[in-house]
Amino acid sequence: MSTQPSTELEVFDNPHPSRDYTIRIHTPEFTCNCPKTGQPDFATLDLEYVPDQACVELKSFKLYIWSYRNEGAFHEDVTNKILDDLVKATEPRFMRLTAVFNVRGGVYTTVVAEHQADHWTPKAVVQLPGSSPAPK
Repeated sequence: MSTQPSTELEVFDNPHPSRDYTIRIHTPEFTCNCPKTGQPDFATLDLEYVPDQACVELKSFKLYIWSYRNEGAFHEDVTNKILDDLVKATEPRFMRLTAVFNVRGGVYTTVVAEHQADHWTPKAVVQLPGSSPAPK
């Protein structure tokens, strides 16, 4: 196992490219540094995506996220940068990154960034009888 962070995102072929399905990756230990104070910022990242031809390989994702540990970044910028890099690597049909940052100075920050491929239209959510409404 690598002991060094990496900015390289590896992908693998989507095993079911003919089907829309959602991949969710929950990352509760994201860290970067405040660019003004240098103090650490902690966040939970929730990535959701509908792959097209490629999926992100999880070990490379972990090492990529680790590469931000000593980087100074505003919450808004780092969230969008991570999304841009993931979109570039995987070219998904849809991707959403939600970054929930821990409190800093009494203020919580959540940043949500999305990408949708021009050629993709999401299917309607199927509501089964007797089930709870689908989460948003």
